[in-house]
Amino acid sequence: MGVFGHPHRIRIVEELRTGELDVAHLAEALNLPHARVSQHLATLRAHRLVLMRRDGRHVHYRLADEHLARWLVDGFEFVEDEARQAVEIRDAVAECRELWAAPD
Repeated sequence: MGVFGHPHRIRIVEELRTGELDVAHLAEALNLPHARVSQHLATLRAHRLVLMRRDGRHVHYRLADEHLARWLVDGFEFVEDEARQAVEIRDAVAECRELWAAPD
């Protein structure tokens, strides 16, 4: 769970829940610099939570396990009563729940 201690990593997982995306798309969606997104993706990749695929100069990422997004929300539901996370992390979790609860 420590790898999800940063709200940007939670948002990256949220963005990848529907499929593979390149770094440029993730940077735009999160309104973050390309380098910062790449750093967070490197952390997620090091923990084998995302997989990457190169296509020329573009690098595409996807979740290593498509159930990760649901597991993440379930995990936060389990611990959120006991562990009072920073407001930014709670807001990111709430946003993910709302998006995932919406019909596709």
